[in-house]
This record gives sequence, structure tokens and C-alpha cells, in this order.
Amino acid sequence: MQATLCSSITFDGVGLHSGAAVRMTVHPAPANHGIWFHRTDVVDGDAKIAARWDLVEISPLCTQIVNGAGVAVSTIEHIMAALAGCGVHNARIDIDGPEVPILDGSAVPFVRGILGVGLRSQSSRVRAVEILETVEVETPSGWARLSPSAGDQGFEMAFEIEFADAAIGRQSKRLNLANGTFVRELSDSRTFCRASDVDAMRAAGKALGGTLDNAVVVDGDKVLSPSGLRHADEAVRHKMLDALGDLALAGAPILGLYEGHKAGHAMTNMLLRALFARPGAWRLVTCDRATSARLPGAGVVRDEIPAVA
Repeated sequence: MQATLCSSITFDGVGLHSGAAVRMTVHPAPANHGIWFHRTDVVDGDAKIAARWDLVEISPLCTQIVNGAGVAVSTIEHIMAALAGCGVHNARIDIDGPEVPILDGSAVPFVRGILGVGLRSQSSRVRAVEILETVEVETPSGWARLSPSAGDQGFEMAFEIEFADAAIGRQSKRLNLANGTFVRELSDSRTFCRASDVDAMRAAGKALGGTLDNAVVVDGDKVLSPSGLRHADEAVRHKMLDALGDLALAGAPILGLYEGHKAGHAMTNMLLRALFARPGAWRLVTCDRATSARLPGAGVVRDEIPAVA
């Protein structure tokens, strides 16, 4: 069955790129509502934005959605990953600024909040996007692919990254994201960047809210963030976290295999656009009990949240 929050939960922080203070409250929503953002600071015109793939404005550094009136919310990938990974299908997200708070740079604060208030089962059954044919997009920098599942695997993800900095290097990981794998394995992995990129981003008006406490900053073979790494392969885990959040913009859980090689936000959105442009490559299915039990977030409990500082 679909699920929503038992009660509202508020998060206060700053935007990673804007550096501006922001308050965001995630509210329960009725069955079949989906995930919607509401800009409470916008008083004239349409302030509501559906969390949907076709409203994404391409950006290499984050995921931003924009409605027909030009109202936007950016850096939505971590809260979207937390909602998908905890099995929340319906929510209204009130936010008083243009960017979701970065908090500690991962999704685990959102996961703690969601599982802290608990979930309420709803009367409508979950519908999922089943991948029927392989769809792939490619750029000079990498590629991303969605393929049918092998057997009854639900949703799997495989990701590979490669950076010149030895502190990251080449990393790869493959996971079946059923039954709380996201919460246990990915939710606490933080956004990362190279020290050489920080000045360039700030000169471009980005990463103004970034600190060594909400991002992993590397320089060659050194990790500059005082807390060090939460996982030896934290970088690829964070890329997988981002991908789950970006894929959640399909509007329903995906049944299939996602593979990414040096992929990012823009490429994952390109992949969803390519998928939905090919009606024969997917179908919308109503999940039975067995399929629902294999979805990310099914059966997640609070004790599975990683114990991080």
C-alpha cells in the first residue's frame, strides 16, 4: 500500500549553493497525491511545483524543478532520495526559499526525521514503473542506463566513478535497494568535491553554504574534512544516493536495473526523458504484496539508520 508521514517534520538549515537560511516542513498528504513542493515565500502566482522529471531544469551541480510560472526549488535530490528510500509516496513539502537545506550533506537527517515521526499506510496500492526494454543515454563524460530486472529483483543500482584525486580514485558499487538497503548503505554518504573546484564554484556564485561539515572536500590523496570519511567508498555511495533521488522524479518506484558510469544529475534526467519518450520501453504496474515488499523503503525500521555524528 502507499504510505505517507504520520505527522509533519520541520528541517532548518542553509542552502548549499545559496548559503541562505531556509526552513522546510514535510507534511502528510492523501493517497495518490505524489510529492509536491510549495514555496511559502511566493505570494503572487503559482507557488506549487510537482516533483516530476519533466519539470527539471538541467544543472550539473544539483537537481532543480521549475513550474510554469518560473517558480523553482533546487537541490531536491537528498530529500527525494530519503522519501523514496523510506517508502514515502505522498507528501507536501513547504519551503520558504528556493533551495532545500543541505544539513550534513547527506540524506540521513531527513531519514531520521521521517522514520522518527513514522509512516501511515494508505488505502491505495503502489504503482511502479517497470522497465521492459533497455534505454541508455551517453555523453562524452559518461553514460547511464535502465534495463529490465533479472527475475524478481525489484530495483537494483550499479555505479562507477573515477577521479584523478587519489582520495577518491576509481570506485564502483552494486546494490539491490530493496528492504531498507538505502537507509543502511547509502543514506549517510555526503556530497563531495575537490578543493580545486571550490574557488571556481564560489566565484560562480555556487557552494556559498558549503563547509567542511556538510561536504567531503578532497585534495589529491588528502581528505580535508576533519571528520574524515564515513565509508572508504563514500563518494560512489553518494552518487548512488543522488541517483535514487533523481530517479524518484519518475513519479513512481522503478522496477529494473539502473547503471551509471560517471553519471550525474543531468544525465539521470536525460535518461528519464529518453525512457518516457519510448512508450514500449516501460509500463505502469500495480504492485502486488510480493512486489511491494521488494521496493526501497519497504519494512524499514528506525534501528537501521546509520549511527553517524
